[in-house]
Amino acid sequence: MPEITSRRGLLFGAAALSTGALITGCTSNEPKDEGSDSKDQPVADDKPGKKVTIGFAGPQADHGWLNAINDNAKERAKKYSDVTLESTEGSNDTAAQIGQVETLINKKVDVLVILPADGKALTQVGLKAMKAGIPVINLDRVFATPQAYRCWIGGDNYGMGLSAGHYIGEKLKGKKNAKVVELAGLDNLELTKQRSKGFDDALKNYSNIEKVARQAAEFTVESGQSKMSQILQAQKNFDALWNHDDDQGVGALRAIKQAGRDDFLMVGGAGALSAFEAIEADDSVLKATVLYPPTMAASAIDLARALGQGKGISGMAEFEIPSFVTCYSAVVDKENVDKYMSTGFK
Repeated sequence: MPEITSRRGLLFGAAALSTGALITGCTSNEPKDEGSDSKDQPVADDKPGKKVTIGFAGPQADHGWLNAINDNAKERAKKYSDVTLESTEGSNDTAAQIGQVETLINKKVDVLVILPADGKALTQVGLKAMKAGIPVINLDRVFATPQAYRCWIGGDNYGMGLSAGHYIGEKLKGKKNAKVVELAGLDNLELTKQRSKGFDDALKNYSNIEKVARQAAEFTVESGQSKMSQILQAQKNFDALWNHDDDQGVGALRAIKQAGRDDFLMVGGAGALSAFEAIEADDSVLKATVLYPPTMAASAIDLARALGQGKGISGMAEFEIPSFVTCYSAVVDKENVDKYMSTGFK
């Protein structure tokens, strides 16, 4: 997974993000009902309104989640006849991405949606856009200052660990001296530290559970297989595994199958289609995954459109879109996997 700094703000469920329930309501060109408050702020809905050109700049899609981010943004923009999307090719080279954003600024787009390759490095170009009168929706990897964006929307890494820990804790609640292991991501990333802290904090609620091993992998299939093999060799008996990332989880499952182990439950992370399919099939140790939903990119387009049209969000009293939107890390297991299947990324 890419480096992400979590922010806490308004919580939106993944179901709302995936169904488009984030932004609904009346528009300014609708006739008001008799007796309605003339001071009501118009809110965005699916009906055509003021035309908005949205510039979208993301990093190179070198991971399944990042590819899903790009797809979600582009597909969401197609939904609206009043939205024109100016999308860059995407780059992990900060200088190249800065240049791409500057091109969008020069095109005078109405709103910018930026998932920066490096939040700190792209802060200045975010500030440049804001000073030019182009509001910025900062997607996931946060800029160094709130002055560089109008609204931040992203995932909750701490919440991922918290959700995983509580799910495992409840499953092992009646077991004495339960043991769990953790297959983390890259340890030099802040997101990995946040996920591990959330997991550890959740486990503190269960006095019968001890974490007996932790290995850091690299968010790749190969590293997942290698590091999981090491855990299996060192730990002959444990009851649950939390793996931070569903891509590296593919490798972890290979190692588990090769070792002939089926004596524990596994919880994944992010929400890959392969994980959803394994959970639905119920023929492996993988029983659940906690979301880091790429549908946040679709919601970023919704927010950009509302911002460009000067509208608010249905269900909220404020006249403006919020400053922070933190997506909820829902747990997906066999009971609800059908609902989330369409959001799974490859």
